[in-house]
Amino acid sequence: MARDPLASVSTLTTPQTTPLPGRESEQVRNNAGGYGFAKDLWTRLEDFLILGTTGGTYYVGEDRLTADNARVVFDAVRADGVRVVRLATEISTARPPRAPKNRPALFALAAAAAGGDAATRQEVKASLAGVARTTDHLASFFGYFKNLGGKATGRGTAPVVGRAMRSAIGSWFLAGDVDQVAWRVCKARQRRTPAGEAFALRDALRIAHPKADTPARRALFGWIAGNVSDDEARGQVRAIDAFLTAQAATRPRDAIAVVRERGVPWEFLPGEALTDAGVWDALVDTIGMTALIRNLARMTRLGTLAPMSDATRRAAARLTDAGALAGARVHPMDLFLALRVYQAGRSQPNPRADVQTWSPVPAIADALEEAYERSFGHVEPSGRRLLIAVDSSGSMTWGRGLYSGGTSLGSCYEIANAMAVILSRIEGDGAHVIDVDTAVHDSRVTPRTNLREIASWRPSGGGTDLALPFQWALKRRLAVDGVVVFTDNETWAGHEHPSQALAAYRRAVNPAARVVMAAMAATGHTIGDPRDGGVLNMAGLDASLPMVVNGYVRA
Repeated sequence: MARDPLASVSTLTTPQTTPLPGRESEQVRNNAGGYGFAKDLWTRLEDFLILGTTGGTYYVGEDRLTADNARVVFDAVRADGVRVVRLATEISTARPPRAPKNRPALFALAAAAAGGDAATRQEVKASLAGVARTTDHLASFFGYFKNLGGKATGRGTAPVVGRAMRSAIGSWFLAGDVDQVAWRVCKARQRRTPAGEAFALRDALRIAHPKADTPARRALFGWIAGNVSDDEARGQVRAIDAFLTAQAATRPRDAIAVVRERGVPWEFLPGEALTDAGVWDALVDTIGMTALIRNLARMTRLGTLAPMSDATRRAAARLTDAGALAGARVHPMDLFLALRVYQAGRSQPNPRADVQTWSPVPAIADALEEAYERSFGHVEPSGRRLLIAVDSSGSMTWGRGLYSGGTSLGSCYEIANAMAVILSRIEGDGAHVIDVDTAVHDSRVTPRTNLREIASWRPSGGGTDLALPFQWALKRRLAVDGVVVFTDNETWAGHEHPSQALAAYRRAVNPAARVVMAAMAATGHTIGDPRDGGVLNMAGLDASLPMVVNGYVRA
């Protein structure tokens, strides 16, 4: 009997290089040649806000990925600018943090301010102070806005600032009491935009013309603008008095005294004082927990933190204080990132600046690792059974990898394994981890995996078949409540789509099984069926992922 070509058409088992029958319009060809579901506009926007575009992927370069995601932001602003601003604000202000960098959210707000309607611009006005929490943030927002909503002049680009934008910038100077505003003003009165242009708060104040509500705030605004003397301002605003006292401390012993007596942050001190190891020795005990974590490399480079030094002992004691970590809301992912950066011994946050190097002190690295473990103290397991699948194909290790603060954190595969460790640590015996390429492999992840060892791990390589986690669980009749997949979504190798394999698993084992697809790059497509209410698409670098998984599979 002649072969009937129609017999090869099936909605149950379809090669991943072919779209699902009847669902062709919903699927797109991914960058590896396989087919997945196109993410909707809002899911793609959320991916960008959390992941950004730095580094690109195996199949897509950084420039193209940036251009693709910028178009997503513009399309979303045209569709519903208010929703864009609210989503960017939620991701930027979430605790624990949902994104490792704030710049994608600032870019989204700038795009909304430049291209949104009146209601959108009012939403930007209401949200800017919460998203742009520092002078650096405000400079980034202003630089993006200038690029997107400015006009060409003979000397470059000039911003077009209307009433809504003046009010938005002005809100930055009015958010919080006068000492809170003065505190962040004194930390930095001038920064550079992402394009490298100078940005001064004095100029921003002149653009915005915010109305002072108290004599103290009026004195602060006048001081920023240069119309109020130091003596008059310090008499009205305590933060300015502390700042000016710190700025006068040019000798290390004077700086140490003002740190201990006034508790000023390190940003208040003059630049020459911040090159002294003794000044940082005093700051070890006074700066906030997050500031301590962020300055470990600097203190090591200057010699404050050294093997067997007293400062190292005190810093390690603070880092491993579980109560202090909980009070500062330091998330395990924050500490994982800090450990990776510190161990790297190299950083270049600004590509125009010199590379900074240091020799990591083992006691500090140990303290960061212990802090990471102690930060799990308040997290409760879901009480459900989880299968965690890490994409171990070749594309997960390609390129420059993922970066934070100008330091390479490692490949997508390394970060995916780190997230798998976090979940495994929370869930204990209720979780099992596998590696997946064109076959299923045993994973080395356990609840007690040391994060340092992950850096030396190499994936099995090969192609990608993300139907395998569900097929593997079905073959073993493994009853799980949830499946978490860490991947770049570039699946192509299987003879069955992941959504078909999931449907088969549900029919035979657990109809209520839920799936979390954690994207390790913002590529715009997913293997998760958007019609499936039991599949959640999210970004894999989302620091809240363990809690989201916990709540999602428990629901």
